[in-house]
Amino acid sequence: MKIIVTDEVAQEGLAILQRDPRVQMDIKLGLKKEELYSIIGDYDVIITRSGTTVDKPLLDHATNLKLVARAGVGVDNVDVDYASAKGVIVVNAPFGNTNSAAEHAMALLLSFCRNVTKANGSLKGGAWKRAPFTGFELKGRTAGVIGLGKVGGRVATRLKAFECEVLACDPYIAEKRAHDLGVKLVTLDEIIKNCDIITVHTPLTSETQNMIGKKELAGMKDGVIIINAARGGIINEEAMLEALDSGRVAGAAFDVWSQEPPDSEILKKLIAHEKMVVTPHLGANTFEAQVNVAVDVAKEILRYMDEQPIENAINIPKFDASLMGQMRPYLNLVNVLADFIIQLADTNLNKITFTYTGGLAQYDCTPITVCGLASLLNRRVEQEVNMVNAQLVADNMGIVIEEVKSTQSEDFSNLITVSIEGPGEKRLISGTVFEGVPRIVKLRDYQMDFRPEEHMLLLAYGDRPGIIGKIGTILGKHEINIAAMNLGRREKKGEAMVILSLDSAVPAGVVDEVREATDATFVKPLYLITAK
Repeated sequence: MKIIVTDEVAQEGLAILQRDPRVQMDIKLGLKKEELYSIIGDYDVIITRSGTTVDKPLLDHATNLKLVARAGVGVDNVDVDYASAKGVIVVNAPFGNTNSAAEHAMALLLSFCRNVTKANGSLKGGAWKRAPFTGFELKGRTAGVIGLGKVGGRVATRLKAFECEVLACDPYIAEKRAHDLGVKLVTLDEIIKNCDIITVHTPLTSETQNMIGKKELAGMKDGVIIINAARGGIINEEAMLEALDSGRVAGAAFDVWSQEPPDSEILKKLIAHEKMVVTPHLGANTFEAQVNVAVDVAKEILRYMDEQPIENAINIPKFDASLMGQMRPYLNLVNVLADFIIQLADTNLNKITFTYTGGLAQYDCTPITVCGLASLLNRRVEQEVNMVNAQLVADNMGIVIEEVKSTQSEDFSNLITVSIEGPGEKRLISGTVFEGVPRIVKLRDYQMDFRPEEHMLLLAYGDRPGIIGKIGTILGKHEINIAAMNLGRREKKGEAMVILSLDSAVPAGVVDEVREATDATFVKPLYLITAK
């Protein structure tokens, strides 16, 4: 695994990777775009912070890239949609700097309220002035927190410690979270109308871009204080400048900007405004946070290398972390089922159905579905298909994907069934997990029970005496050892299906010999990569 590091990343995280003998790491800081373009094709992983733009041109040059690891929360510098289309996984470290960001938001607020920056400059300049720097207390004020996630929740807790009344707005959280934090959940309009202090803690998305603009600022209380330590562009900076000039807003403190470094006239005027406290995107810049995010993304890269579920991928469906251990065997199972059944299909795919029966159906099975879909398509298309681009590839091929769930199961506590349909053909396979090991329990309408192995041979034939002996004789003649056999049939002397687990692959000539000797209606040698 070749890894390139293009921004400053804490050594504690890099050391985790450098200790792994599978990793070859190159640290190349400060590269110009053309320099990076010329070498990025050699690497499987790029580790960045905010200094490297992973955009379409870079991704087009990154012909071997499998993973973008952003050592931080935001991925504004990564074209996630294009990375997804290319099948490149994007991971971040959403929790490593939450405390750092929350504390910085409070530092900005307190610095503004107590005129720390102005008083500091005055005293260092040789003056002893106190009256001009009379400040505000937080106690008794109404503070509005927009976005009650990991950072916003910590800010709300700290504001309450300063005896503020805290209102919060977040359409994506449960009321219970607000209740647990001791804050009142309200609408954005209520925060705008009622709060003395407003602080934003949302990601920058199409929904939050310019979320606070001219209209919202005009609706705020006179003398409001506004804090942005989240992402530049959430608050419209031109409207913010006008509100400061008009006196509607008493002051603001920003750590983030729509351009970094800022170079527009609007941003320069805003930064220079006497009512602003400003910092150059320092929210995550603590020693502890830098170590945390570096360690977090290093662990994600190792999970990828070990083919384990990735916990913080931006563009992969993921389980609740608390369910990861419980669901991991079913990710393995669906890979095996998909790998098996796609080798039985001889026509184009029109529809793929994933059915979850039993206790498994109570949970979000989307990651299992996408994992299985990737395994199926990897056998059919030239490009690499993974959990990032599987649905896009299926859509482009015109394949309908369906997911069915039922908590009722007569025979198994958990069962996954994969069926594929094409012109005039339908194939079906069901499996479960027994003591952590995948078992296939149904093929088409035959009840079976066997453990998938790397090399297998599947036959369907008219049930009559001596057939199994003939198969064994032919395979033995060619020194192909049978490790296990499982037989299914509907009725005596009807059609029978046998699946053989073998110690080695069956050459095409031997397959033809078995077919001729048994008058088999269907013979298929199988090679299960997932069962190695």
